Amino acid sequence: MKILVGLSGGVDSAVAAYLLKHQGHDVTCAFMRNWDSLANDDFSGNPTLNDPICPQEADYNDAMAVAEKLGLKLLRIDFIKEYWDDVFRTFLEEYKKGRTPNPDILCNRYIKFDSFMRFAREQGFETVATGHYAKCGIENGNAVLMKADDRNKDQSYFLAEIRREVLDHVVFPLGSIEKPEVRRIAEELDLSIADKKDSTGICFIGERNFRQFLSNYLPMKPGKIINISGKKEVGTHKGVMYYTIGQRKGLDIGGIGPFFVVGKNVERNELYVTDPAHEDYLYSDSCLISEVNWLADRELPLNCAAKFRYRQADNPVTISLNEDGTLLASYPQLIRSVTPGQEAVIYDGDTVICGGRIENIYRNGEDLQEKIRSMFI
Repeated sequence: MKILVGLSGGVDSAVAAYLLKHQGHDVTCAFMRNWDSLANDDFSGNPTLNDPICPQEADYNDAMAVAEKLGLKLLRIDFIKEYWDDVFRTFLEEYKKGRTPNPDILCNRYIKFDSFMRFAREQGFETVATGHYAKCGIENGNAVLMKADDRNKDQSYFLAEIRREVLDHVVFPLGSIEKPEVRRIAEELDLSIADKKDSTGICFIGERNFRQFLSNYLPMKPGKIINISGKKEVGTHKGVMYYTIGQRKGLDIGGIGPFFVVGKNVERNELYVTDPAHEDYLYSDSCLISEVNWLADRELPLNCAAKFRYRQADNPVTISLNEDGTLLASYPQLIRSVTPGQEAVIYDGDTVICGGRIENIYRNGEDLQEKIRSMFI
């Protein structure tokens, strides 16, 4: 099989490329450059002998070293415009609304499994591969997305927005391998990136002071932090878009607390928090899911499971379909800090049924965020 592997400069994609070559496939690698650090943000170093090079260029150098070591051809593609238009612009617009979007999910949908797929086909490849920890299975003759065997690294949550038809042209070589084994293989191959730490920053943008980075595009606008118990001002925030529901750290409220973020009002530029005695406002019993991306067929209503954030344990839910195509996920046992703007991913066992954006959260039929905001009107 002729396969184009997305080589990021990290250990996972490197081992994925090796495994496919070892299995006898015709493998070519490609490095995606999707963010212009020098033009777009706070990277000020110059690529000279005395200054650090752009992190993305360092990743490219690592990818070249891996490709050379494995005897594989490495292509380089720029998707800077596509990333800006389809991922980063949406990312900023959601933040302006006071939501908390997930850029990795957008990146997978629009770049790695859309723009990259089109590039692969133009180059004569019918199949692409990445270093994601996920699996493809077959259900009633159709390809489906499934959890990886390594549940500590499973990344199916981040893949829930890719188009269904893509699954027929994707392989995930690490789906049945655990991370320690990936490291062992890299060390055995004497790859220069064998000990390179996993990336934890924004997809393709990298690790940096997130609040400072975001302020380049959404200027900080300080405002009141208000405790909903007693409606008293307890501090000053740096901009409501920088905080998320359930957040405890980084509130900069000294001497009192702890406090948890329970809501925000973008128009009034107010951040609402609660103390542990009133954490009830963090718990919802249902949520509305919009822009649903279906990856497997099921009859509804259905008792299944959901993740409302990455690394969260599966939560038992019942999903039902509304006339407008949105889903209502119900969980009478209550779940903490389900957050509008984030992704809800629905599972039936190991199979990803669908993913969608959390639009509203409810408790006893009331919109919780609307209820909190109405306290201050």
